[in-house]
Amino acid sequence: MSRRVRRKVARKGKEIGVLPCYPEVEDDVLDSEGNGFVDWTSLPDDTMIQLFSCLNYRDRASLSSTCRTWRALGASSCLWSLLDLRAHKCDTAMAASLASRCVNLQKLRFRGAESADAIIHLQARNLREISGDYCRKITDATLSVIVARHEVLESLQLGPDFCERITSDAIKAIAFCCPKLKKLRLSGIRDISGDAINALAKLCPNLTDIGFLDCLNVDEAALGNVVSVCFLSVAGTSNMKWGVLSQIWHKLPKLVALDVSRTDVGAMTISRLLTSSKSLKILCALNCPVLEEENGISAVKSKGKLLLALFTDIFKGLATLFAETTKNEKNVFLDWRNSKKKDRNLDEIMSWLEWILSHTLLRAAESNPQGLDDFWLKQGAALLLSLMQSMQEDVQERAATGLANFVVINDENASIDGGRAEAVMKDGGIRLLLELAKSWREGLQSEAAKAIANLSVNAKVAKAVAEEGGIDILAILARSMNRLVAEEAAGGLWNLSVGEEHKGAIADAGGVKALVDLIFKWSSGGDGVLERAAGALANLAADDKCSMEVAQAGGVHALVMLARSCKFEGVQEQAARALANLAAHGDSNSNNSAVGQEAGALEALVQLTRSPHEGVRQEAAGALWNLSFDDRNREAIAAAGGVEALVALAQSCSNASPGLQERAAGALWGLSVSEANCIAIGREGGVAPLIALARSEAEDVHETAAGALWNLAFNPGNALRIVEEGGVPALVHLCSSSGSKMARFMAALALAYMFDGRMDEFALIGTSTESISKCVSLDGARRMALKHIESFILTFSDPQAFATAAASSAPASLTQVTERARIQEAGHLRCSGAEIGRFITMLRNPSSVLKACAAFALLQFTIPGGRHAVHHASLMQGAGAARVLRAAAAAATAPLEAKIFARIVLRNLEHHHQMEPSI
Repeated sequence: MSRRVRRKVARKGKEIGVLPCYPEVEDDVLDSEGNGFVDWTSLPDDTMIQLFSCLNYRDRASLSSTCRTWRALGASSCLWSLLDLRAHKCDTAMAASLASRCVNLQKLRFRGAESADAIIHLQARNLREISGDYCRKITDATLSVIVARHEVLESLQLGPDFCERITSDAIKAIAFCCPKLKKLRLSGIRDISGDAINALAKLCPNLTDIGFLDCLNVDEAALGNVVSVCFLSVAGTSNMKWGVLSQIWHKLPKLVALDVSRTDVGAMTISRLLTSSKSLKILCALNCPVLEEENGISAVKSKGKLLLALFTDIFKGLATLFAETTKNEKNVFLDWRNSKKKDRNLDEIMSWLEWILSHTLLRAAESNPQGLDDFWLKQGAALLLSLMQSMQEDVQERAATGLANFVVINDENASIDGGRAEAVMKDGGIRLLLELAKSWREGLQSEAAKAIANLSVNAKVAKAVAEEGGIDILAILARSMNRLVAEEAAGGLWNLSVGEEHKGAIADAGGVKALVDLIFKWSSGGDGVLERAAGALANLAADDKCSMEVAQAGGVHALVMLARSCKFEGVQEQAARALANLAAHGDSNSNNSAVGQEAGALEALVQLTRSPHEGVRQEAAGALWNLSFDDRNREAIAAAGGVEALVALAQSCSNASPGLQERAAGALWGLSVSEANCIAIGREGGVAPLIALARSEAEDVHETAAGALWNLAFNPGNALRIVEEGGVPALVHLCSSSGSKMARFMAALALAYMFDGRMDEFALIGTSTESISKCVSLDGARRMALKHIESFILTFSDPQAFATAAASSAPASLTQVTERARIQEAGHLRCSGAEIGRFITMLRNPSSVLKACAAFALLQFTIPGGRHAVHHASLMQGAGAARVLRAAAAAATAPLEAKIFARIVLRNLEHHHQMEPSI
């Protein structure tokens, strides 16, 4: 992923003029309004026809169906001189239904082989211009039938994609069937034989414009026989025999302009053609590596003729074609279009130049060859913007597509060249693109929206798009009935929604509803539009307010539908990401539970964790992680096979990206809050992969793996499994070495759970021999664990502050200790009553290290301002923690850290107790 309001216009032949005013009509309408009723059918027929002419075909058909009068007007032959079928699926039945309207059809644009096969059923015998793209599957037979049915054809263009199945036989058929042919432009034909070209020379005496682009072999000698040609392009064509060509083509008597761009032409050939040809005025040789390596212009003798190449000033050169030089050479195309002095020959040259420049620049933008950075910044961007204002629709489209492509550096990670993007913005390109996007022509809408979408990856450009009203325009285009337009508009909203400052504006413009509606509208057969719509909703759902709008607009149902039924991995990934973001606001709205309650949502996400595509697995695991914060969701995920699926995912992702590892461990962390799930994860083999993930180099993975192991260690059986699987050294390493304080904290808590005495009883069950070996191994592990827990606690100790706090109960001294000991992220942890009870019991443990660890943990959970501090304080008061804390604070044998931390926890409890009446 926006236009100015169009004035009413009247057609005069091929020209468009402003409609005259009709005072009597205006008076009638005013009188009707005064009576509270407007009779639109009373408008004159010519006024209604002009209104019809401003609509696309779909809207025209809708308006025609309103009443009999308008149906008759909508079928007027003057409205059907031009037909653009590219946005529609045109088969034989559709073509037959249009046939009665197409008697006077002059110009036709189509897309794809199916539309090509249907063209003959339009019965448009007077058709003069045919233009087709996506022509790879069009065959000689199809093209031969088309030209045989349209003998008065004057222009035939197929491209810019390659016509791989068309051969010289079809070109011969064109020559035999279309004697009035003036323009022939074909792309990507393998071989164009001398016989085919000679047939054109002999049978098409009016053929003035030939384009054989990106062909493999073209008979150069035969082209010298087409004496009628004025404009010739062989851009991108390989295997050209430049020696033969330079000896023959200069003899073409009417050749005015030649295009050899993107070929291996050299300076000698260029010089021969420019100096030898009497008629040649312009030679275009853009992006010709051999020519540029030969020191370009210094090696070319032009004899006063115009050479356009990467090393020339193209705007300055074009300005020399005009007797009156323009004040600003970059406005040369605009000044020509607005000139009141018309020169037919110059107009033909400029129109041809627009066409070939747009084609060559698009090809260069698509292939993005090295060495063009300077050209794009100094000339290329400005050329594309200038061409975007052409009167030729196909030139406008290619220029907009060129802008969309030339800024892209890497398709995979959607990275763009900031300098090129900002060059477009500085030259007024954003406003031009938005104006183009407001065109009633859907082809222009889609290409402009694509350019806006790509450029908006750059934050500065995105801001400019928003300031120019682009968000409203894209939201409107997202409602288009044309899938291509809607797809590109959704892509624009996707990129814009990355910026936090744009999310609210997209929602205010109705973008959320438009995106949700897109999913329902194109639920099948529109993978591109679905991916973009889901991606935009995912970004918007990350905002609390927008997430509620997504849910209210039916977004939960739409996204779950995609997760369940769509098979395209891009759509699956974005749908899962959107559901993850919707579920991430559990404390502020009900979307978390709403997603879990949507039929099939959890089952679909569990199934997506088994996807062969890592991105899909990652986002599905992330969604399950967020959803697991809701108690009902947690159990429902387990019931849907989530434990088994997530354990399998954790087992398989040791070599995966840190993002997938983090989310796989995070989802198991979330599920393991439940005691039943905790036991199930251990039974399914979840301990070993979590230990492996704890050894990751990524701090985010440290946190989720440590969190999951902390929860699992609450169960004695799992605690023993952690020891047996080598988890103690892994947790010790985390506790002492991780760059994340949160990971170190949770690793210490997991070790404390494991060695607070409960696992010892569990380990003694078994044979005496097994018991002895287990006891020996547990003793060593215990010593290692307690040593590192103590070291961890001491890192938060300040001897001077502790001594001051021990000597005085003044709040200031306790606050100083609190601030040093605070682990900011720990305030987000939510503990159950059983966990709080375990820490309270740990305060009575004979181990001074465990006492200090328990007091330190309770301090983190009760610090005022923590998300769940009030909840934890309530649990502690219900469990009689105050008495135990006072005993710990006064115990003569307790370490100083345990005493000070216990006193701080007591103060926190008092604070929360005082706050309770106002809560």
